[in-house]
Amino acid sequence: MESHTVAGRLEVICGSMFSGKSEELIRRMRRAEIGKRKTQLFKHCKDNRKTLCHVNAHNGDMLAACPIENSGELEQLLHSDTEVIGIDEIQFFSPEIILLVDRLVTQGKRVIAAGLDLDFRGLPFGCMPVLLALADEILKLKAVCTQSGKDAHFTQRLVNGEPAKHTDPTILVGAQECYEARARECYKIDCKPLDEYLKTHSFAVK
Repeated sequence: MESHTVAGRLEVICGSMFSGKSEELIRRMRRAEIGKRKTQLFKHCKDNRKTLCHVNAHNGDMLAACPIENSGELEQLLHSDTEVIGIDEIQFFSPEIILLVDRLVTQGKRVIAAGLDLDFRGLPFGCMPVLLALADEILKLKAVCTQSGKDAHFTQRLVNGEPAKHTDPTILVGAQECYEARARECYKIDCKPLDEYLKTHSFAVK
């Protein structure tokens, strides 16, 4: 008798803030529940803008989630019979999350990850570039620029109403009082340190 292995998959939902990433993650998780799949939803505990134990979309939608700090906690809390795993704000996790996600997909799990692909400097955010490369499916969402009304790909951080400096900390959790979605021509940063990013990340093919 032939043995049939269940094929896992990685779906990555990315885009700027206010682009609907959490909303899409909630939608996919609910569809999985309707399909009688056993699901678990996780979020990084750094995202405490509204309620800590929910994934909160900017449209007001929410879904119960388990707040965690690292991939080890996710692995400990994950049930053996869970089929669909959702992870919100995945850009906040350390690189170990990549290894865990890859292992779960290899085990036949469906992993749905949502996060910012670019930080406020316009640079690749944390583990996202690798997850995007490994993904079976990528959905890059666009927000609406608060200045021009055009498609927005960038997240503008504002401090006292002015664009933040590139030397500011990468992680500063907030909502509209700290961030706006901007189109490329409306996005402002004093310096985009792409050269520094490239120096600290190896792209050499050996």
